[in-house]
Amino acid sequence: MKVSVDPDQCEANGICVGIAPDVFELDDEDVLHIHSAEVPAERLADVEDAVAQCPKAALRLE
Repeated sequence: MKVSVDPDQCEANGICVGIAPDVFELDDEDVLHIHSAEVPAERLADVEDAVAQCPKAALRLE
């Protein structure tokens, strides 16, 4: 599966970073970066949780 972010929807609250800091990162300008779009199978549950908890629905799994 792949994870992506809609930068127009993301408000950089960092919930996803708190759940999966090895997948998501906020830079000094509060821009969300994804370390690797391809989600490793062992991290899928946490990434699904991050997607579900995103208050602006800015994250997508495909």
